[in-house]
Amino acid sequence: MKRRPVPCILGPISAVLLGMALLTGCSHQAESPRTEAAKNYNRPLPPGSTPLRKITDATRMPDLAGAWSQRDVFLGDAMDRSITWYDAPSSRQWFPCCNITHEQAKASVVTMRELMRTTPDPNTFALEVQRRFDVYESVGCDGDGTVLFTGYYSPDFHAARHRSSRFNTPLYGRPHDLATNPRDGKPLGRRLPDGTIVSYPSRRTIERTDMLAGTEVVWLEDPLSAYIVHVNGSAKLRMDDGTIAYYGYAGKTDRPYTGLGRSMIDSGLLKESELSLPAIRRAWKKNPAEVENLIHRNENYVFFQEYSGDNWPAGSLGVPVTAERSLATDKTIFPRGSLVLVDTDAVTLSRGARPFVQFMLDQDTGGAINAPGRADIFMGIGSTAEILAGGQYAEGRMYYFFLKPNQSFAIAD
Repeated sequence: MKRRPVPCILGPISAVLLGMALLTGCSHQAESPRTEAAKNYNRPLPPGSTPLRKITDATRMPDLAGAWSQRDVFLGDAMDRSITWYDAPSSRQWFPCCNITHEQAKASVVTMRELMRTTPDPNTFALEVQRRFDVYESVGCDGDGTVLFTGYYSPDFHAARHRSSRFNTPLYGRPHDLATNPRDGKPLGRRLPDGTIVSYPSRRTIERTDMLAGTEVVWLEDPLSAYIVHVNGSAKLRMDDGTIAYYGYAGKTDRPYTGLGRSMIDSGLLKESELSLPAIRRAWKKNPAEVENLIHRNENYVFFQEYSGDNWPAGSLGVPVTAERSLATDKTIFPRGSLVLVDTDAVTLSRGARPFVQFMLDQDTGGAINAPGRADIFMGIGSTAEILAGGQYAEGRMYYFFLKPNQSFAIAD
């Protein structure tokens, strides 16, 4: 499949990631929006099937030499962070996954890191990888490997620990009645006093009834800022007392997710061609009540906790994520911490799309990243990363690498 950007139509926004704005505008008109809109990138994995398919046809092998040529110190840092995560005993609970054991997963990253350090040229590297590793590709949204790659970034906002006329919109801590699966953290709903579990109230109900009053952990300037933090799942907050605080994901409800960008287009508030985060903010200033009503169409709700900034910005593994080296996927189906090769097109600030063939680490997740045909690339921190994250929207392929069974896993332990 040839890589190609897709038109500027809004897919779901991750509950941990910001992919809502195509900030560079609709410059990637590959096919008509009607054609692409019919493609379901969020098609769930059929029950009993695997998200990864081992490559046996050499023509489907990724560009290993090209990806080796793009390696840098930041890739090494990201690999070391995955290895650190594998070293923690708690990481074992997530394996086996896709018939990959914990030992095999960790040894694969360790071995690949050593190959990247020691192989003298890209062709030697490619030959060694094919000799020692099995290469798998995501089945994608269509069974043929098609994956939609969007982007996310880490924002920062002004905030306060106490409510005031300026800071009047809260982020809530995790409520005591939120029920989640103890193994994978998947939200189940609201646990009632008698032990039964029902669906958690919607975003509109939570915010309009003040049902969580008393559990506020921090206050932001307006509902749109709070919603953007919900979408990202974490934020660096510049407090009104001059201090810096970090807040991160503490859980979410089981209610369905609806993207704000899509809602604004459907309502006629914005055209697809003008959709951007600045445009959304302008619409908010002009008509906050209407935008807030559209925000409430997203019934899903995210909760937060304060944490040390030592690992900020941290992904779902609890280790820092690295710009263009950390990837977010559906952690209910893909092996955590693994080495991934992403083959897609990436947005730039001024030069249009560029080929993006890079090794990355599967170190994060997102509320709307819930299928083998979806993944998010971490673009970095701050305003430039915001622009890149909002503009990232392209199809591609995603490959995983695991040592062959005849290779020794002893180096991992």
